[in-house]
Amino acid sequence: MKLDMIKSIQPEGNKGFTLIEILVTIAIFAIGVLAVASMQYWSVRNTASGNTMTIAANLARAQMETLKNLPLSHADLAVGTHLDPNDPKTWNPINPIDAEGKAGGVFTRTWVISAVPGLTLSRQIEVTVKWPRLGQIRSVVLTSISRGNGT
Repeated sequence: MKLDMIKSIQPEGNKGFTLIEILVTIAIFAIGVLAVASMQYWSVRNTASGNTMTIAANLARAQMETLKNLPLSHADLAVGTHLDPNDPKTWNPINPIDAEGKAGGVFTRTWVISAVPGLTLSRQIEVTVKWPRLGQIRSVVLTSISRGNGT
């Protein structure tokens, strides 16, 4: 009696999966896994790139604030001040720097102070932070107009 009940539950002719069905399932699963792995790779890469860009922007902002807080009479705010490590005629700031602005990193920070036409008591400050990324030089540039003393 028990044997008859078991036979009636299982339909005749359906005894398992074919090899083709299994191969198609494995192929679909493999494509899905590869897509997830690819998304993970690009996500990590873009996160690292964004982190580096944030560090560079913070280094530029910190130097901009330092320069804006100097009195206008300070020598570093004189018109024509051009602090570039590639120009031997100018003072060489600490370069390269790390994420905290200390010596020994991948970032190069430079700035240029120039006159603002029509505003004799103001200076235009341009701070540039550069770093190598994937064989290219990336940069962040901040520009501001200041009268010194934080304004």
